[in-house]
Amino acid sequence: MIGIAVCLAFSVVATAVLSDLWSKEWTTLLLSFQVTAPYLHVGGVLLMTALAWPIALHFFRMSSRVRRGLLVGVYLTVLSALCLVPLGLYSPCIKEEGTLGPAPALIGHRGAPMLAPENTLMSFEKAAEAGSEGLETDVTISFDGVPFLMHDRTLRRTTNIHDVSPNRSDTSASMFTWTELESLNAGAWFLSHDPFGTAGSLDAEDRLRAGNQSVCSLQAFLQLAAQTNKLVIFDLYRPPRGHPYRDTWIQRTLEVIQNESSIHSSQVLWLPSDLRTLVQETDPELQQTSGSRLPLEELQSNHIVKLNLHYSSMSTELVSEYAVVNITTNLYVISQPWLYSLAWCTGVHSVTTNAPQLLATMSSPLFLMSPDEYNLMWILTDLLSLVLIFIIFIFHWWRERGLAFCSGSKIAPDNNGTYSKFKTDMSDIWSVSSSNAQDESPSTNVGL
Repeated sequence: MIGIAVCLAFSVVATAVLSDLWSKEWTTLLLSFQVTAPYLHVGGVLLMTALAWPIALHFFRMSSRVRRGLLVGVYLTVLSALCLVPLGLYSPCIKEEGTLGPAPALIGHRGAPMLAPENTLMSFEKAAEAGSEGLETDVTISFDGVPFLMHDRTLRRTTNIHDVSPNRSDTSASMFTWTELESLNAGAWFLSHDPFGTAGSLDAEDRLRAGNQSVCSLQAFLQLAAQTNKLVIFDLYRPPRGHPYRDTWIQRTLEVIQNESSIHSSQVLWLPSDLRTLVQETDPELQQTSGSRLPLEELQSNHIVKLNLHYSSMSTELVSEYAVVNITTNLYVISQPWLYSLAWCTGVHSVTTNAPQLLATMSSPLFLMSPDEYNLMWILTDLLSLVLIFIIFIFHWWRERGLAFCSGSKIAPDNNGTYSKFKTDMSDIWSVSSSNAQDESPSTNVGL
């Protein structure tokens, strides 16, 4: 009992831990079922059709009627459920012709990080060239008040700080001056670590350029967006305690947008939620964007025009609910064609992606079909399956009936022969020996 209790407790804890660690993966799996559901139905029916062979073989060889009934009952129940699954099936990519909306706009996640080091000018240029309508980044304030682009808290992963100042590798990036930051190499790591396995596809010129990238300032980033007419969206990190701009980091960032770059405020999707009222009063043309699903009344009171949510929040109902009040939806981070297809069919307005160069080439969603096309596929699959299953059962019935006939045949013995029984792989067959019984064993008669 103790052993069983320990195993049960371990199973419960392990399940809870894995569910927590893989929560987003489970969500991704469920989303994949939405887009592939029609094909999973077909695959399930074909699998049950293939199982008809061993099921029929065992059915006709079972002597117990109860077991036979149980076997066929379970099989037919599962088969019927699979055949009727489409009645309750939902897939956003099963749509009437003419109801599919435009493809979601692409926002380059830290630029085009598969083609260049993330958060560098080269990366954003590649994203713009690939067709991105927007650019996403992360902004930190240097110790001397220069906003710059850096996702991580430290400089260790994306610069050569370990080579330049090993003792400062774990120091917060915001505790460096801009002079120190712009002297660092922010591209060599991309070639050596190859985070997406794509560095090998770069030509010699791009490899040389990537290896020489430096830390990018917010001003340079905004200038590029202004020149290419791209939207921008960024997370803004508050400096740590003891930083000169800890309490004025919002105002300093607004200064760069308004006074130190030529970007128009309407190109900026303002994501930080801190001091939103102050931001609106300072620059009312910024497009206020929320990173949380809030009640409609609160979103409208804050003049929110766009939601920036993780793709696990994706649903047609959510997109429609906010679209009614003119709030668009952006989902992050979507880089796989099937997930982009699902977002497209769901009606999402834009997605943040690591692969703008890949998604921009898609002319229509994957797995898109009309209800009539799916109904035809459903009916034909079910009919073909039922016909094949019927043929399989008839074949096994005929085969086992023939074997039973051979097994039950009577052969009359002749005067000299006797019956002997031998085993084969298929059945017991009687044969008549051609030898005399007296020849089969030595004579036991002894003269008296």
